[in-house]
Amino acid sequence: MISPTDQLVDPAWLAAHLADPDLVVVDCRFAGGREASRQTYRDGHIAGAAHVYWLDELCAADTRVTSLLPDPARAADGLGRLGIGPDAQVVGYADNANLYAARLWHVLREVGHRWVRLLDGGIDAWRDEGRELVTGDRAVAPVTYPLPEPQHTTIDRDELHARLADTTLQLIDTRSAAEYDGTERRAARGGHIPGAVLLPWTELTDTAGRYLGADAIRARCRAAGLDPACEVVTYCQGGVRAAHAALALQMAGFHRVRIYDGSWAQWGNDLSLPITTSATSTPVSA
Repeated sequence: MISPTDQLVDPAWLAAHLADPDLVVVDCRFAGGREASRQTYRDGHIAGAAHVYWLDELCAADTRVTSLLPDPARAADGLGRLGIGPDAQVVGYADNANLYAARLWHVLREVGHRWVRLLDGGIDAWRDEGRELVTGDRAVAPVTYPLPEPQHTTIDRDELHARLADTTLQLIDTRSAAEYDGTERRAARGGHIPGAVLLPWTELTDTAGRYLGADAIRARCRAAGLDPACEVVTYCQGGVRAAHAALALQMAGFHRVRIYDGSWAQWGNDLSLPITTSATSTPVSA
């Protein structure tokens, strides 16, 4: 059994434990829409895996900002429909360096679920080792997930706005450099939140889509001027890249990591909030 402090499992570990009665594997791939994502799952997935469409089970019912986390009741219902009970050992995977699997990790962290890991390298790592995929749909037997107590792993817009001048809070923009400086605009306004340091989520993975080791992640963070002793908040466009980076930071020993799940989809569209396009740091190079 892997250590409870670990965040990842490798394909060999998962293959050896697929028959474990407490294991729930979740395919989190996102192909741009509900049906396209489901078809990607049907075309080939790890045996026994349930499929989650992140905008259903992993997001709030309020679609004005689609990236917000579900409230406790909605989270419990969604997890139960995936076959996840309170004692389940959950392994999530996706493609694209496991990007959307990190959203599952984030939701489970917020509800206080004890055992959740990602398949390092995602389905690509599984395929690269020549491991079997199965096709078609799979009916999931729903279970009851108790109403969870929120763990306050997120920060909302109002608290973040009030703390922009707080030097004990380190704000990390995990988007691309073009989004950060406003060249690429995905909201009413382009730019970034004042004081945010740029650390793109892609700087924390290797070319195969696996997370860097803890030492390498710490080196990236040091180069960006980040202090593991301080509280950290990550954000992106919709809370997904921010979750991927938050997991990496936890692996590297950052113990006070929260996510602004409203991210730029909320901040960039709220004309009352301050933004900037001037660089407060430069991207960390690989």
